[in-house]
Amino acid sequence: MIKNDKWIEKMAKEAGMISPYENSQIRDGVISYGVSSYGYDLRISNEFKIFTNINSCIVDPKKFSTKSFIDLVADECIIPPNSFALGRSVEYFKIPRNVVTICLGKSTYARCGIVVNVTPFEPEWEGYVTLEISNTTPLPAKIYANEGIAQVLFFEGEEPRVSYKDKKGKYQAQAGITLPRL
Repeated sequence: MIKNDKWIEKMAKEAGMISPYENSQIRDGVISYGVSSYGYDLRISNEFKIFTNINSCIVDPKKFSTKSFIDLVADECIIPPNSFALGRSVEYFKIPRNVVTICLGKSTYARCGIVVNVTPFEPEWEGYVTLEISNTTPLPAKIYANEGIAQVLFFEGEEPRVSYKDKKGKYQAQAGITLPRL
């Protein structure tokens, strides 16, 4: 069952599921973030890894080279045409054992050709969310730090036999932008 704003607020306060937590939709002059009817709009921090071909590296998930990107700490990030960047959420998430999430990009960015990809937050996963941001346009695209970037939807079900924490998932408790791991 998808969970509503009252459940999200209760879990944020009682179980520390989202920190920091905004109990309303913040939207004046910014791309909105905070609680919504059936989800939570998370923010992107000011830390970015922008992919570049300056070193002609091959992007290989088994042997990932840090020469594939440049690091940026800024209030805005310009993603080159037909390129890609990584970021992380401002919020830290602690997902309950009987909950799974789906995270989708916000329509404001989608309407600009910017696609946000995030894998589901599995039961008992916790950490800052690593966000994958693709600029599908032939033009440079701007991302605003500390503003909304994606919406998280929460689904409650029966407790799984094995949670992400139980299987000692490789991205458990990630603290920053986390690169591919084997």
